[in-house]
Amino acid sequence: MVVQAAEEILLKLSTPLYTVLILTEMALSHWHGKKAYTLKDTLSNVYLTSLNMGVDILIRAFYIGVLLYCYNWRLIPSWPSAFGYWLVLFVLEDLLFYLLHYVDHYCRLFWAIHVTHHSSEHFNLTTGFRSSVFQPLYRFVYFIPLAMLGFHPADIVLMFSATQIYGILVHTSYDIRLGILEWVLVTPSHHRVHHASNVAYLDKNMGMCLIIWDRIFGTFQAERTDISIRYGITSQPEDMGPVNMVLHEWRALWRDVRRAPNFRTAFLYLVKPPGWSHDGRTKTSKQLRNDEAMGRP
Repeated sequence: MVVQAAEEILLKLSTPLYTVLILTEMALSHWHGKKAYTLKDTLSNVYLTSLNMGVDILIRAFYIGVLLYCYNWRLIPSWPSAFGYWLVLFVLEDLLFYLLHYVDHYCRLFWAIHVTHHSSEHFNLTTGFRSSVFQPLYRFVYFIPLAMLGFHPADIVLMFSATQIYGILVHTSYDIRLGILEWVLVTPSHHRVHHASNVAYLDKNMGMCLIIWDRIFGTFQAERTDISIRYGITSQPEDMGPVNMVLHEWRALWRDVRRAPNFRTAFLYLVKPPGWSHDGRTKTSKQLRNDEAMGRP
């Protein structure tokens, strides 16, 4: 009940903000001839976030129960400072989201879930709502360490919901600069790179709110003036209907698993990065970057 009440407050605060900003971006996009929005793409984003919310609602009691169980075995009985509690929760939860996001990009099984967030060839505020439909099924696992450290599950869920607001707002093609804060915070420029399908930009800038994790762990890439951004994924499916939009990468993964010469190779198709193949037929983002650096097609 506490989680629900807190999220209702966030919803009441964020909905008018989203509405005003989306309508403003739509108007500016039309005025500047950017064509950042299409009706089909916007409806697809609404459809995907609705599915994601449905999955989350269905399993919420389960994952909160798991977090509560872990919280009962917490290593830190109480935090001496409320400010320290919320600050550490914010930083650690953002770090764990970075880890989740990294795995989503570098493990094909989880990429099959996350790819829907990247399959739009447009980039605007509604892209932030283009959710990975099945991510709620496993996302909570990454937050178990927080419960073990003494953070209440209600606070964990609330913090994730709050940081998602910022995560949505950086989905814009408009150039909003933050000065020195860009060394610490994710900006629209950073996140444009993340959504690009250009080889130099693949699997970069994974942070939700803090860009420091990308700088620390080597996944940071600044936006380059010599690269014209292409949004979407490297192999864009022709069929972007409501079913294939969600399942196209699962079908591709299944085809690769079936053509594997043995069980070990089939397993590697599940856990290796997207693009990995046992015969070199397709390539990972790292291999593609190496080819580009060497001047190979």
